[in-house]
Amino acid sequence: MSASYPIISADSHITEPPNTYIDYIDSKWRDRAPRIEYIDKIGDAFVIDGLAKPIALGLVAAAGKPPEEIRIRGTRFEELHKGGHDPDARMADQDRDGVAAEIIYPTVGLVLCNHPDTEYKTACFAAYNRWVAEYCGAHPERLLGCGQTAMASPEAGIEDLKSIRSLGLRGVMMPGNPVVEDYDSPVYDPFWEAAIDLGLPLSFHILTDRNYAFAHPVRGPAMNGFLSIMRGCQDIMGTLVLGGVFERQPKLKIVCVEADAGWVPHYMYRMDHAYKRHRFWLKAGQELSKLPSEYFAENIYMTFQDDWVAFKSADMMNWRRLMWANDFPHSDSTWPWSQEMLAEHAAQLREEQRRAILCDNVAELYGIDVAALD
Repeated sequence: MSASYPIISADSHITEPPNTYIDYIDSKWRDRAPRIEYIDKIGDAFVIDGLAKPIALGLVAAAGKPPEEIRIRGTRFEELHKGGHDPDARMADQDRDGVAAEIIYPTVGLVLCNHPDTEYKTACFAAYNRWVAEYCGAHPERLLGCGQTAMASPEAGIEDLKSIRSLGLRGVMMPGNPVVEDYDSPVYDPFWEAAIDLGLPLSFHILTDRNYAFAHPVRGPAMNGFLSIMRGCQDIMGTLVLGGVFERQPKLKIVCVEADAGWVPHYMYRMDHAYKRHRFWLKAGQELSKLPSEYFAENIYMTFQDDWVAFKSADMMNWRRLMWANDFPHSDSTWPWSQEMLAEHAAQLREEQRRAILCDNVAELYGIDVAALD
């Protein structure tokens, strides 16, 4: 798809190399740092102290593989896309997909969000932040990293925000479940205010909520569990909207990552219906000055890959908050055929919508210099 503007992926990933945590973690934790080991019948996998199951590497860099060749097990690290851990190699991967820049998220870090030891998780995230800042620093106009916070407390979260900002990272990926209360509690208002003041968008990615991270029992066939992974993000968005977070913090910007977007129009209707019809007997406890859908439309950004329903229903939501992504190098990625997919899926959009969803929305949110990408 030819365009007169650079196309930016709002959600891409790295593949943490073997030294990510071992070399960058505080010395106190080095002996327990996440590490890659070869395991018989599994292949190379990240072994994480405190988690029963190792993370096999088959899906983390399966972009471009035919569906019949995608496997969880039996992969060696050397077989993965080099651009996942080598910033110079990534430039060629971007060029092949027609992508000029990417917002970078972790991979192993998604699983670490649900680690039961908050102190350990904090140390791992600090190590990752240092590593990804160095990775993105090789090409700072095209690689824009998101740091991680364990949200040990609102106060600790604020210190993490400051550290992430000092590293030059552009956003912050939140764990689905905080340690103290839940995200709609007023105790988090100072944290939200700090994020606003620092200009750091906050992201909630699929698989970071402990209830929807393939850890709970799945009804029916295993594929049914795959359908449930976006529900964790939906629950968080509903918590923030109906809990009055945006009522109290109207300038807060939240990114709902990789949970698709075609469901948003119905979800906004459903929130409005619940609020208008049932808030009194449900004892919601939070009176809102606007309808829930209005907060969702203004304060929440959505990333999606090949969700053709989102493209078709763009006029039913705030398309100024929609951001396309290629999810490279994960198994859900549209790489290396993103341009062919976009030519089909985005064909019915007006030109201003197409440019907004593929470039301007993410550039405005993260302060990306579009001129530097030409």
